[in-house]
Amino acid sequence: MPTVKPPVPRPDWALFLDIDGTLIDIAPRPDEVMVPKELPPLLWTIRDRLGGALALVSGRRLDDIDQMMAPYRFPCAAEHGGILRFADESASAQSESQVVPERLRQDLHAAMTRWPGATIEEKTFNIVVHFRQAPSYREDIHAFLRALVGADDSFEILPARMAFEIRHRALNKGSAVRAFMTRPSFVHRTPVFVGDDTTDEDGFHAAEALGGLRVDVRTIFADEPAHVRAWLGTFALQLQA
Repeated sequence: MPTVKPPVPRPDWALFLDIDGTLIDIAPRPDEVMVPKELPPLLWTIRDRLGGALALVSGRRLDDIDQMMAPYRFPCAAEHGGILRFADESASAQSESQVVPERLRQDLHAAMTRWPGATIEEKTFNIVVHFRQAPSYREDIHAFLRALVGADDSFEILPARMAFEIRHRALNKGSAVRAFMTRPSFVHRTPVFVGDDTTDEDGFHAAEALGGLRVDVRTIFADEPAHVRAWLGTFALQLQA
């Protein structure tokens, strides 16, 4: 059960939801996650009752998010805000200068034989090394990535759940929240960011800076996505009342 009492839902919220580790359980590989069949329609119902003010904010690619949530298409910030899609289906992408350079990608692929069991997840803007199946290589991978990025302080190494991600420093979930909060469905609402790890901290800070709330799955829901989904089910019923 939740370790801290979750906030009582309000109809004036703008709800921002991380996906992995928040709405669904972490899997050994990103392509092995299971999305409960009731989750997408539940989120769509909440979106309707919030006047469209619900967005999925994830490190995943936009196509991956759409596949997971099919047949529904939600407002999204994919790849940590590298790609934004709004409620009117308009979309924007950040500058190509924020894409991880090809030379870094090639060097990383060449190094993967050093860490049997580790895998690479390629994205348009970012690249991730997953070591859930090779935990003993954590420090070796981290050291290699630090050397790979080197003196270029435009890019950073972001720790995630049994993974490290290289991304441009300008790409984060906080900038995505701020962008959405200027859009018609979201403006003048209270932002509430729900997330579970280091990649969500920027989203938490942005929501709080705009007068909203952080909902940390680790402390409020005992790190259990099932508890988050149960709360969202109650949320939908309360908004209907």
